[in-house]
Order: sequence, then structure tokens, then C-alpha cells
Amino acid sequence: MNKAITFQRHLIIFGIPLLIIGLMVLIAKSSVFQSNPTSLAIGITCDLLLTVPLVYFLLIRKTNIPKTTIVPFIIFGMIVCSLILPSENQYYLNLFKTWVFPLMELSILAFIIYNVRKGIKRFKHEKTASFDFFTTLKKTCYNILPKPVVIPFVTEIAVFYYGFIYWKKRELSSNEFSYHKNSGTPTLLIAIILIVAIETFVLHALLVKWSNIAAWILTCLSIYSGIQIFGFLKSMTKRPISIENNKLYLRYGIMTECTIAIENIDSIELSSKDLEKDKAVQRLSFLGELESHNVIIKLKTEQTLIGLYGIKRKFKVLALYIDNKNEFKNYINNI
Repeated sequence: MNKAITFQRHLIIFGIPLLIIGLMVLIAKSSVFQSNPTSLAIGITCDLLLTVPLVYFLLIRKTNIPKTTIVPFIIFGMIVCSLILPSENQYYLNLFKTWVFPLMELSILAFIIYNVRKGIKRFKHEKTASFDFFTTLKKTCYNILPKPVVIPFVTEIAVFYYGFIYWKKRELSSNEFSYHKNSGTPTLLIAIILIVAIETFVLHALLVKWSNIAAWILTCLSIYSGIQIFGFLKSMTKRPISIENNKLYLRYGIMTECTIAIENIDSIELSSKDLEKDKAVQRLSFLGELESHNVIIKLKTEQTLIGLYGIKRKFKVLALYIDNKNEFKNYINNI
């Protein structure tokens, strides 16, 4: 019953704006538009860029749907407007693209930054848990952005934050444990960055003889990949594994993470033995078998490991590497 009501509500919320868009398309393709293109083009532009978002906002204002979901409707309206109106009738559309839309983008970015700062201040005031920028950013964006875009958006922001903004050394508390100092992952990632840099230089020199555009596209993609890997590497040093409020927060940089209630832990084994080939057995490291492990955590009930871009994997046994494995086990056993 609830599902049917929810479906009907969503049908109304999304159906009415889409119906208006459909009517604008029909008008633009009709003979009426051909006889009076100038005035109708202004009306169609206003309806697609202003009326549709306004109607959508009125429909969602008392729901839990984030208000920022208006932006996709504005973008969709701009695309439709560009496709259905002749280029000579896109004067007001071009004005909107040039002045209004960039201002909207900056406003949304400022709104997100403002809410993240509020989250940081709230943490400092309450001091109930160790502050984590990535977690705070996710919580903030889930409240103001459409859910499908949250994880990709947050991941991109976090890559630049940990890679180029957060340089202060992270001092570990007694309830926090590092996993990057003695593992081979940092060395491997640095090697990959160097390989990408060398291959980019060589391939650019070869491709530029064939196509200058293709060479620069490949170069930009390679630089972007290198930045991503560097951000991943830096995040490992800033997001330690922690134990707080009877919960174990397992993190592997911004690549993978999960939260486990201490009471759900069946056993902790300090071992580097090979793991069984089973879907219920997972590794915390996103590199899989390329990284060794020295701790195996067995759980009473199945949990979810969240990977890059929100990819989820179920597990009951998790293998990971911890620099001070004995201290880690003793800390949990003494809780």
C-alpha cells in the first residue's frame, strides 16, 4: 500500500514537469511556432528554464526530496531548449547559460561548503567522535544533493581535499590504528603514479604526430588518473581505523569502509594465511590480493563493505592489514 502511494506521489512530482516539457516540444515543432517564432521562443524558454523548475519546487517543497534536485530539471530544460529552438531564437537561452546558470552552480557549491563547515563546527562543539572530513561531507551532501550523485561528487571532492589541501600530519589517538606504514600499498601506488607519468610523456609524443587533439585528451586523462591515485594514497594517512562507542570503523583511505558493532565480532585472528575463495570473504584493501593481510575478522552476522563510488559487497569474514595488530586486538578484547 505504501509503495503504491509513494509511486503515485513520485508520478505526480516528476510527471507534471515532464508533461510541461513535452508540451513545449510539441509547440516548438508545430505550425503555430513557424508563424510567430520570436514571441513563442521567449515563452518556451521561460517555461523550460523557469516555470518547470518552479512547478517542481512547489511539488517537492513538503517532501524529503532535496531541493537541489531542481538543478537537473534546469539542465534538462537547457538541453531541450537548445535542441528544439532555432539558433536565431536562442538569445535568452544564451543569456541564461552565460550569466544565470554559472551563478547557480557557485551558489550550490557555496551552500555545500557552508553546510560542511557547520558539520565541522558541530563536531568541535559536541566532541562525541573523531572528526572525519569524508564522513561529514557525505552526510552533508546526502541532505542537499540527489542520492545517485552524492558518492561520485563526494569522492571527487575528497580526492582533491586529501591530495592537495590536507597536509597537516595526522596524530593517532589510543583508539586509532594505522595500516599504511608497513604495508606495500603506498610504494605500489607511488610506482603506478610514476609509470603513468612516464607512459603519458611517451604516448603524448607518439600520438601528437597522428592527432594533436587525441594526444592532449589522453594526456589530460592520464593527469586526472594520477591525481586520483595521489588523492587515494594521501587519504590512507588521514583516515585511520578507529574504535569508538563500541563500534569498529574500518577505513582504507576513501576507497573502502564499513562500520561494525563490537558485539558482532565473533573472533579476531592474527594471521596471514590464504583466504578461502568465498563471496562472504572480502578484503578491506581495494587492491584485493595484491596487498597482504595480517588480521582476519570473523563476524556473527553479515555486513556490507562500501567501496569506491558506492560499490557494495557483503561479507562475514574480512581480511586487512594493521601496523600494530597486537595492540588492535588487545584494545577490542578489553572493551
